[in-house]
Amino acid sequence: MTFLWPQFLWLLLALPLLVTVYVWLLRRKKKMALRYASLSIVREAMGAGQSFRRHVPPLLFLLSMAAMLLAAARPFAVVTLPSQNETIMLAMDVSGSMRATDVLPNRLVASQNAAKAFLADLPRHVRVGVVAFAGTAAVVQPPTLSREDLTVAIDKFQLQRGTAIGNGLVVALAELFPDAGIDLESLETGRERQRGISLDQAGKADKGGKADKKDFAPVAPGSYTSGAIILLTDGQRTTGVDSLDAAKAAADRGVRVYTVGVGTVEGETIGFEGWSMRVKLDEETLKGIARATQAEYFYAGTAGDLKKVYETLSARLTVEKKETEISALLALAAAALALVSAGLSLLWFNRIL
Repeated sequence: MTFLWPQFLWLLLALPLLVTVYVWLLRRKKKMALRYASLSIVREAMGAGQSFRRHVPPLLFLLSMAAMLLAAARPFAVVTLPSQNETIMLAMDVSGSMRATDVLPNRLVASQNAAKAFLADLPRHVRVGVVAFAGTAAVVQPPTLSREDLTVAIDKFQLQRGTAIGNGLVVALAELFPDAGIDLESLETGRERQRGISLDQAGKADKGGKADKKDFAPVAPGSYTSGAIILLTDGQRTTGVDSLDAAKAAADRGVRVYTVGVGTVEGETIGFEGWSMRVKLDEETLKGIARATQAEYFYAGTAGDLKKVYETLSARLTVEKKETEISALLALAAAALALVSAGLSLLWFNRIL
């Protein structure tokens, strides 16, 4: 815990003085009690319970004073609060490998069902957008509060050839930053990386503009709190922007990319229209994306695992730990203690302290 006005903490030294005054008053009352003809009559009237009760209201009042003095110093602490994430982008793999049945009924259907359950658990104020990617990537639903529109978009997924994970990330990033000029077309060939131009500057360079590194200043990974990306795929990129390059672009803008690996590491052989291939889960790439963006990787080997992953993500994205001033909480606690102290004193002794 830190304090914005730590000089006010010196006021806490007044608390021992209050305790001293209280003890002095008790001794003074004890001397006055000796004037009675029989001290045993006084003790019998008070009883052990009464003797204990008399100290409770002053103790609560002392704690109330301590809480008020701490509040005056304006303390800051790391607490768990409702998340300020306003937009979440779902980047979902619709490549041919998602027809594998190592996750029942198959990877695509399991991911669709889990995504819809995830949407149902999110607070209604969180905007969600959906990007589908295979050989290319496209926004199938811009960020919206309508869970019905999102469900319809997810149900319309159609399997396609190719897996461009990086493209999916770049398109999702462009939706989070619509005015940043992030251009997927100029990034797909990878020419910019060879020329030493970053992904964030590539759009201007390919359109005849001058790539000026001063136009964009990278921020700390994970520092963007108004949005996040959830990437669901088997992790086997076959085309498009390099996955880790796209992850770096997200990290430079502070966006966390939570990755969900669907399928099994062993994989299985699938066939379609006369061709066959073995599709395996590329965990290393997905872990690398999550690590680069200060996020987390989740493994979903079964439909049940996938549902649990989304339940976990829902909890992670709706609350967050951050350093926050807690003066109001301490002031509220002080007021509550003072009221309880006065109430007990009136109830037990028909007086306030």
